[in-house]
Amino acid sequence: MMIPKIIILFAALALTIVAARRSYQGYKVYEVLQKTAQQTKFLRQLEQSNSSLDFWHLSKQRNDKARVMVPPEGQRSFIAELKRNGFLFDVLIDNVGSTVSNHTTIASRKPGTIKNSILKTYLRHADINKYLDELASKYASRVSVSSIGKSYEGRSLKAITINGKANNSVIFLDAGIHAREWIAPATALYAINQLVEHATNNRNVLSNLTWVILPVVNPDGYEYSHEQERFWRKTRKPAGKCKGTDGNRNFGFHWGEVGASSSACSETYRGDAPFSEPETQAVRDALTKLKGRCKFYLTLHSYGNYLLYPWGWTSDLPDSWEEIDEVAQAGAAAIKQATGSHYTVGSSTNVLYAAAGGSDDWAFAEAQVPISITMELPGGGNGGFNPPASAIEKSVKESWIGIKAMALKVAQRY
Repeated sequence: MMIPKIIILFAALALTIVAARRSYQGYKVYEVLQKTAQQTKFLRQLEQSNSSLDFWHLSKQRNDKARVMVPPEGQRSFIAELKRNGFLFDVLIDNVGSTVSNHTTIASRKPGTIKNSILKTYLRHADINKYLDELASKYASRVSVSSIGKSYEGRSLKAITINGKANNSVIFLDAGIHAREWIAPATALYAINQLVEHATNNRNVLSNLTWVILPVVNPDGYEYSHEQERFWRKTRKPAGKCKGTDGNRNFGFHWGEVGASSSACSETYRGDAPFSEPETQAVRDALTKLKGRCKFYLTLHSYGNYLLYPWGWTSDLPDSWEEIDEVAQAGAAAIKQATGSHYTVGSSTNVLYAAAGGSDDWAFAEAQVPISITMELPGGGNGGFNPPASAIEKSVKESWIGIKAMALKVAQRY
């Protein structure tokens, strides 16, 4: 029996796509104890100078443990550098490839059950947008959906507006600016679900507040992280011989001054100009339209259990830092009381490291949003950015407790 050439062609194409997917076989994640200021500085320099090293966690705190994913070909030299500089270290994940294959299985579902999948799987971008549209149709009197722009590859950046009364103060929440941080869009979706489909239980953060939520800032990168490279971080617009810009280094406030790379292949590439990416332009334009009304900007990232606020470009604090700290502390306290989980609160530079061009700094300084916070959500144990789908429910429910507490504090203030 002759097999049609078209079938052979599609089969070959499928094999090519599968072969192109990065397996991460042999990649290791090292946990490295930084005991001195000199060791802390060395790791930061290593992160900025070696694009093959993927730092999953790095702070400026002594006695903290950095986490670094290293490809097979770089492990011998990496270990040699650690030993030469007196570091204590362990192998945290012996084979990243096995965690990827174990944790990223996407649960199958039948059409029409997107709502029931929120706590069970990481929804793809098309399904996320579909869910927003379903809510706008079902709850048309208090929910609307609009596209605030398009990604480089043409995906619609849909934001949902909940309780859009003209005189309300606004909370703008976004997620997924870094592609691999899947738990962030999942948390944004759960927040949407609670505010819309469980509005009665959340009256206290709806009475005088309008919520504008953009679940995925970087859909091109998000989809690419599902299909090709699980730990892809950046956008997907070509940049020299590489692709993508770190969206959270691309905002136009003290852009490129510190903690951002000018190398297009770096994970922290700042872009060739402020707001060079259509995705960051969309967030900029949306917040600019809300200037004067938006009182709380919350951007969701992972991972690390942090509530961070300006500044990211300097260790100095803004004059009104105590007001922001009060809101962030309310979120941390609520989570601590409910679940026992600890969140570290402070300015980005003083808790982690200096990184200019972040969305939170820009929102606070340029869009004049008085409360601007980055929430670094829980990780997936040893999996870091790669928590299994079974961990979604616990993480998003815990995070919502903190988000709601912060929103309530904002509602009381404004």
